[in-house]
Amino acid sequence: MEMSTKLSNTLIAQWSFEDEGKFTIDTIGGTKDSIHYVFHDALFQPSRNIKRRKGIKGKALWFDGFSTYVQRKKEHVSLNKEELSVSMWVAPYSFGGLDHDNVAALMSQNDQSKKRGFLLGIKQYGYLTFQLGLEKNWEELLVDQSTLAKNKWTYVVATYHAPSGEMIIYENGKKSRAKKVEAGQSLLLASEDLLIGKPNEPHMIEETFALGMFCGLLDEVCLFSKALSEQEVLATYHAYLGERDGKPPSIDVENLVIDRQEFILDRHRPQYHLSPPGHWMNEPHAPFFYKGKFHLFYQHNPQGPYWGNIHWGHWVSEDMIHWQDLPIALSPESESLDPDGVWSGCAHYDDNGLPVLFFTAGNHQYIPNQMIGLARCTTDDNGNSNLEKWEKYGRPILSQPKGYELDDDGFRDPFVWKEGDTWYQLVGSGIKGRGGTALLFESKNLLHWEHRGPLYISDYEKFPYLGKIWELPILLPLGQDSHGQEKHLFIISPVDGDADVEVYYWVGEWNLQSGQFIPDFEEPHLFDVGDFHFTGPSAMIDPTTKRIILFTIAQGERPLEYEYASGWAHNGGLPISVFLGEDDRIRFKPIDEVESLRESKLVDLKDITLEHANETLQFIEGEMLEIVIRIKELSSEHVGLYFRQSKDRVEETLLYYDHVVDQLIVDRTKTTLDKKEWTTGIQGGKVGINQKQPIQLRIFLDKSMVEAYINDLKSLTTRVYPTREDAAGISIMGEESQIIESVQVWKMKSIYM
Repeated sequence: MEMSTKLSNTLIAQWSFEDEGKFTIDTIGGTKDSIHYVFHDALFQPSRNIKRRKGIKGKALWFDGFSTYVQRKKEHVSLNKEELSVSMWVAPYSFGGLDHDNVAALMSQNDQSKKRGFLLGIKQYGYLTFQLGLEKNWEELLVDQSTLAKNKWTYVVATYHAPSGEMIIYENGKKSRAKKVEAGQSLLLASEDLLIGKPNEPHMIEETFALGMFCGLLDEVCLFSKALSEQEVLATYHAYLGERDGKPPSIDVENLVIDRQEFILDRHRPQYHLSPPGHWMNEPHAPFFYKGKFHLFYQHNPQGPYWGNIHWGHWVSEDMIHWQDLPIALSPESESLDPDGVWSGCAHYDDNGLPVLFFTAGNHQYIPNQMIGLARCTTDDNGNSNLEKWEKYGRPILSQPKGYELDDDGFRDPFVWKEGDTWYQLVGSGIKGRGGTALLFESKNLLHWEHRGPLYISDYEKFPYLGKIWELPILLPLGQDSHGQEKHLFIISPVDGDADVEVYYWVGEWNLQSGQFIPDFEEPHLFDVGDFHFTGPSAMIDPTTKRIILFTIAQGERPLEYEYASGWAHNGGLPISVFLGEDDRIRFKPIDEVESLRESKLVDLKDITLEHANETLQFIEGEMLEIVIRIKELSSEHVGLYFRQSKDRVEETLLYYDHVVDQLIVDRTKTTLDKKEWTTGIQGGKVGINQKQPIQLRIFLDKSMVEAYINDLKSLTTRVYPTREDAAGISIMGEESQIIESVQVWKMKSIYM
């Protein structure tokens, strides 16, 4: 960019980010400023430098929203107290939003407790703010009539002219907002470091995550010792654009989003389980099938690997195994029904067969702070079935009904289906003094809903672990049982009170006329016995195979400081096929498409003693394996598998079936030498196997992720974070003379390479 000599002489500093590595050079003074980035000194993958990305001119610096910022030491900062201009090209990816008063800093050198210094930043939803510590007051200029656009370049300039008392913010060469303060007030300089992308006094989450971090791209960041005039701002804007017809260049999606390839070498991140590109996720939800593709969404914080600022992430797949990352589908919006988060929901189809999303709208202005919203796809199809753009209906389609003594914190997670010409909707809730429930509604047009009452209420006093509120209710047809009776599957996840947060189910009858579910058994059953690793259920019926497909979130179970150090938190479980067995019991297993992940068969043994099987297994190592062990008749009390086993067995995890107590158990007392990790103790639960039944134990290892399935009756999902690089061995546990019908081991492929 060609800047006039007169203007360039007033430059205090200019960061163009044309360099590489952990530092950036101020092209005016030559000062070498530090770039902070969590992976410069990585804990769980090889350390790496932050990469520059394509900018408005040459390269730009990408800020990850939780760890990236530029730091200039205070002794190298020299500002003019009478005039100041800050300019930069800004392309936000996320605005944050745990707190309405939280500001994502673009540039900050201030001490607000002493009301000194300045800050240019972005408030929640994208409102620009320019704040100054002046001689008589701390002043703020807020652009509250418009917001910065996400995923687009905007040229932002903020100026202060003490003689006139004028503060101005410009966007793309035009004045956005101005403010007059008492003339003649000098800027009170702060004795603090100057930071780009981070506030000087951030609010902290458990002393780990600093809020107010910028997320997106910055380029051509400048500090001037004068207040630029409107003509100078406009001229500079056009000088940057050159021959672009006065319009900033568009940004390729890949240039702005999290690059998941940068996590491939993370020693603990699963590689064949679905996950976001990076940062935080919670339950996958709203699965549906449309024009040859499966769609799945997930709770996501694009700002960092911590809870909050909830958006809907989006994947698409042709087989429910290999998933493609798509742009964020739904975001919280100011002056809308969901300013405080777009929480879990579901998907269905309208009368024209077009997909419709139902979501929980977070809005703290109401009690409860949850309503149900609707969004329709606005993508011009033209053969593209990725459905990347969605438009929300302008008002909630459902609010908590009055007069039913419903819990003040429970009206969320819609589940919708259609029978005949009527749509039905379940919403998770709770009744004061009675416990959790799912409320039933019906509609003829998806917009106007009639409350039918509770679908089913359990006995909270008898089963306190079912909690005071139910989340994520699901009701799906199972088909006929062995007596020819139509059965339905009802799934919930309890919270609040004495809730044991797991995934529970009943089998029973859905009575359309009464709008009630009548269970075949009073006490619900568990899918998984791994203790809070298999949670967040969402389900659909595959229209092609008619299978019930269940998706879940696999909790990461790590201290917050390790999620910060990793840059990601949580992942999905393998998709599960759920069906009614010949004995009328629920069976479930990973979908058959999982077999496409088998890269090579490492072991295939038949009719062999346990001792001889281990002679072969001693040469097998792997962090990404599928292991299947079949036993016709147990001759020992226990049989199981040691895995992630170091050569000296200092680290190892044991998963086994104890047929005396009929339990599937994981022993993680030796899983890791890292005392900070939470993966310890012994977990497990009842299976329901007859002692004379054959045993099939199917185990999936995927870095830190472990899923085990026994006889399609129960699963055990857990986590392991060993420290030793050689903790990759496997061996079978049990009596050496135990006859093993078969042992098969496959090396598994990554779905992201």
